[in-house]
Amino acid sequence: QSYLMESGGGLVQPGGSLRLSCTASEFTLDYYTIGWFRQAPGKERQAVSCINNNNGSTYYRTSLKDRFTISRDNAKNTVYLQMNSLKPEDTAVYYCAAPQEGSLRCDSAGMEYWGKGTLVTVSS
Repeated sequence: QSYLMESGGGLVQPGGSLRLSCTASEFTLDYYTIGWFRQAPGKERQAVSCINNNNGSTYYRTSLKDRFTISRDNAKNTVYLQMNSLKPEDTAVYYCAAPQEGSLRCDSAGMEYWGKGTLVTVSS
């Protein structure tokens, strides 16, 4: 069972933007740190960004922090990933995930709950 659900992926041209959304059907996201991860074909899954529920602190992969922005709307039970100036190397399946309640981890091994992913393709 997948508790988290991603949406917003698709095909975009280089330089374009997308906003991914992560929602949950059976638990309240604002109790959890939420992370975005991505996995390109033939590559390992990597952390993109996380936002904690304690004070809203954020983490970004260094190479992405100037282009990607994570945010959360607790009223909508949704976490967003705004991606700007997209590049072909951003092509991947993007997943949202959460560790156990109360954890501040932002690494794949520390995640307890995963969505099924949404495909982002950056191509002309």
